[in-house]
Amino acid sequence: MGLLGELYQAAVLEHSRRPRNRHRPERYDVACPGVNPGCGDEITLYIAVEDGRLATVAFEGTGCAISQASASLMTQAVEGKAAAEALALAADFKAMIRGEEPAEALGEARVLRGVSRLHARVKCATLPWVTLEHALAELGLAGAGSGSAAER
Repeated sequence: MGLLGELYQAAVLEHSRRPRNRHRPERYDVACPGVNPGCGDEITLYIAVEDGRLATVAFEGTGCAISQASASLMTQAVEGKAAAEALALAADFKAMIRGEEPAEALGEARVLRGVSRLHARVKCATLPWVTLEHALAELGLAGAGSGSAAER
């Protein structure tokens, strides 16, 4: 296995075994469910907004290592950002998963770039990011794509 593969595997395992921001916060403005029926991944994304920024971004859920690692990485990437910044990161992440060069702004979430070669895992990796788009739309902070979070 090459160095990139080892880094990918180590980061996914670390974030799936010890996910960051995996809890139900005491205060949140939206709780948005997301489901990937093909793999059985389920998350609920919690967001609290303060002064126009995503002050709290947390999740609860179950699923494969990729979905749980992606949720952990996503919460770290977008917490503290304005909604527009978070949506731009979601767009960057989905572009990366389609095979485009990953944006620097994605930070550690770039370790999931290899998922673009694993077609069966694309929905696992994008589940938290698409759920984020829907949560922000529910808050009236963005226009998310069509369909519900459960229709991925």
